[in-house]
Amino acid sequence: MLFRAQGVIQMASIEQKQELIDTIKGPRYYRLSIGGYGGESAYINISKEAYEFWKAHIEEHHDSDLVEYLTNDDPDDCDYDELGTVPKEADFLTDYGKETFKSPWYEAQNEYCHQYGVEYGSAYLIINEVDSDEYMSKHVADVIDERVSDLVDKLQEETNYEFEGTDWGEGEQFAEQGEYVLQMYSSEKGSFFDAIIETVGEFDPKKLMFHCNEYPNGEDIIDGVSYDGEALDNQGGDTNGKGYSAHVWKN
Repeated sequence: MLFRAQGVIQMASIEQKQELIDTIKGPRYYRLSIGGYGGESAYINISKEAYEFWKAHIEEHHDSDLVEYLTNDDPDDCDYDELGTVPKEADFLTDYGKETFKSPWYEAQNEYCHQYGVEYGSAYLIINEVDSDEYMSKHVADVIDERVSDLVDKLQEETNYEFEGTDWGEGEQFAEQGEYVLQMYSSEKGSFFDAIIETVGEFDPKKLMFHCNEYPNGEDIIDGVSYDGEALDNQGGDTNGKGYSAHVWKN
C-alpha cells in the first residue's frame, strides 16, 4: 500500500494500514451500563423554625414522620406515628398563597440542588459490543465487566497517570445552599446509566471520562459519562427503591 507525502511515494506504516482498515470497516457499537447503589436526593433550604421542629422530632422519634410528610402531597393522606398535624412554621413544602398548595418533595420551591445517580465507590461498569445502536441490538462480544474505580485505577497505573478517568465538579450548584438544610433521599439499587457508544475501530477505554460530584451529604455520585470528549446520552436506568430517609442539618 502506497501513500504520497510531499511528492514522494512512501510505503504505508502498519498503523496507517490499520487505520484505513478500521475506517473501511465502518462504525462499531458498544453498550455501556453502570449499576450499583445510589439514588435520588433533593436538597431543600428550610427556615430556622422548620429546622428546629424537625431536628427535635427526629431526635426523639426518628425520621418516619418526616418521610410521611415528604411523600404525601395531600396532607389528609399522611398517617403519622407521633404527630397530629405539622405546624405551619414546619410545613416548608406548602405555599400559603391565594391557593394553598403543597409541592412534591422532588419539586420543592426552595430546592437548591437535585441529584440522581450511582455512588462512585459502588459503581459497576459493563460494556458489550453490539450490532447496532438500536435498543434491542444483539450482543456481539464482552468488553469490560468490572468496578468503575478499579478500571480507573488500573488504567492510571498503565499510563503512568496520564489517563485521568474522572472529572470532579467544583460544587457551583451548591452556591444557593442556606444555613438550614433538609435532604430527602430515595435509596435505590440497580442500573443508573445506559448508553450506546459509536466508534470507528475498536473501543478504547482510555477515552472514557466519568463526571462526578461530591454532594452535600458527602456522597460521591457519577453524574455523567463521556467518550472521546463527547457526552453520552443516558437512555435511562432500571432501579429498585430500597427506602426513603430524611435528614436536617445546620451549615
